[in-house]
This record gives sequence, structure tokens and C-alpha cells, in this order.
Amino acid sequence: MRNKPLGRTGLFVSELCLGTMTFGGAEGMWNKIGSLQQSEADTLIGQARDAGVNFIDTADIYSNGLSEQITGQSLKNLKVPREDIVIASKVFGPTGQGPNARGSSRSHILDGVKASLRRLQLDHIDLYQLHGFDPVTPIDETLRALDQLVRHGHVRYIGVSNWAAWQIAKALGISERLGLARFETLQAYYTIAGRDLERELVPMLRSEGLGLMVWSPLAGGLLSGKFDREGKRAGDTESRRAQFDFPPVDKGRAFDCLDAMRPIAEAHGATVAQVALAWLLHQKQVMSVIVGAKRPDQLADNLGATELRLSEAELASLDQVSRLPAEYPGWMLERQRDYRSGQIAGE
Repeated sequence: MRNKPLGRTGLFVSELCLGTMTFGGAEGMWNKIGSLQQSEADTLIGQARDAGVNFIDTADIYSNGLSEQITGQSLKNLKVPREDIVIASKVFGPTGQGPNARGSSRSHILDGVKASLRRLQLDHIDLYQLHGFDPVTPIDETLRALDQLVRHGHVRYIGVSNWAAWQIAKALGISERLGLARFETLQAYYTIAGRDLERELVPMLRSEGLGLMVWSPLAGGLLSGKFDREGKRAGDTESRRAQFDFPPVDKGRAFDCLDAMRPIAEAHGATVAQVALAWLLHQKQVMSVIVGAKRPDQLADNLGATELRLSEAELASLDQVSRLPAEYPGWMLERQRDYRSGQIAGE
């Protein structure tokens, strides 16, 4: 298990991060995603740590707070030294019925971190992320509230999830101008079958030095290898994608990717899911890939992806089948960059 810096910071996190969305199983969609209880969560967290995972991601809305509660109790049950684990959580989604129990206002952020710390049984959260973009609250209000949490020691670093490149760039500019803590990470959807963030977000991340955390790397289970073009394979009754069809995926493109990954998996004695994860781990912009599981064997399969090394030829074949179609201004930027790139290279 390799470790990488958290954005521009001196904190290192494992290249795989254990996601806890399957913990708790509250009503609605959470029960469809997963309903692991305390002993099962203890097993998975212990297994992940034994494999070298030091990074765990949760959120206040997962199973209406049960995910954080179970995660925190697992750390106690397993007697995990605080300095040996990096805990990430999120704020933004609705945590109550009132109009102020959601969003990125100072009020909701300050209330949210107190509740998360209480459920996690911790005195600080290592990475506190905005779970989405709030179109109502001014960005500077949000950043001042997050900076307050950093200064008071409740939070060590801050990040965002599901923001557009221009929104992150604007926030970084405000942070620099006002001398506030800046975003160090982006948590975003990225798979070999869904490479949309490569258009704007990846260039911005590289330019500004943010780390990329990947959520749903198997496209909600679609890239697990359990599906074919005709639908769910016989005997597969537990797939998350079969119960909760999210995130949206161009299924034709996804199945083309699966067709290309299967022979590579066979050649390596690996699973298709491992190839999909390994492809992400080969992308330079990726800091950590979040993996979740309902059973130890599923987690073991995901952990095995860290040992899979794809050849240049294999990566090229996967790039060919999954490459995004050209869009403006991307194709014009690529066409015109040669006007100056030769000078930079000293040619």
C-alpha cells in the first residue's frame, strides 16, 4: 500500500481509503447501499488497517449519522492510536427538518462539526469536506467558518466534494486574498467509464496542487464484472447497482470498457474490478481511491488492486476505449499549445 501527500500538505494518506457509506443502513436509500452493524464494521476496518489503509472517509448524512457513530466506535473497539489514522468527514446535506439544518452557512458548519465530533468520539477531524456546493451562502462566509475550525483545532485540513473547477478556483482566490485556510482536496466521481472531470477539474487540480479523492470508482458496482450487456448476471443479488442505480453512467461506454478489461484481468489472474481500480491508481492526479464493501471478501478484492501493475500497452488500450470525445475549447487548446510548448521544452 503506497502513501501519498494530502494535497500540498505534509500529511500522508494511503492510496486506498475505506469508505463507510455501507455502515448503518438507515431508512430509504441508505438501507439499499448497506446496513453493516458494529461488529461487521469492526471487521472491515481491522482488515483495511492490516492491509496498510490509514484513511477512512465518512459523512454526517450517511445513514443519518450512524456511519460516523459506528466508525468512531470501531476506532475505540480496535484501540486504534489516533495518530495512526486519518479521518475524513463531510458537511452540507440535510441533518434535520429545519431550513438551517443544511447547506454551507456558518451556522450549519459549526453545528455540524460539533455533532460529527460527538458521534466519532474524536477531538478533531483530519479532513473536513463540503459535500456539495451551496448556491445560497456566500463562499467567503463558508471559508471563514472553516478557517475558524482549523484555527481552533477542531479540523486539521479542509476540502470539497462535487464542486466545479471554477467554483474551487474562486474559493482558492478568496482564501489567498483573506489569508484563510485553503481547500487541499477534491472528492469527485471518477471511473474509467466516466472521465468527465478530466476536462476542467484535473487541469485545475494540477495547477493548484489539490489532491483528488475518487468516490464510486466502480460506478456503483457496474464495473465490478457482475454485469454484462444483457443485464445483471444470474446469482448476483447483492449488487448495489441492482438496488440503487447511481451514479448515472453511459452504459454503452461502460460495457466497452468492461470488454477491454476482461482479457487484461485474465492475463493478470485478477478480477475486472481490480483492473478498474488499478487503472485509477495509475492516474497521476489521483491521491486516494475510496472503496467500500459489505463483506470481507469484497474488501479483500479491492485491496488486491494495489498489487496490480498495468503495462504501458494495457494502459494505452484502456485509454483508447474510454477516452472522452473532443470538446471545445479542449481541442483548440490542444491544437494551439504547440505554439509555445516547444519553447518551454527548450526545443
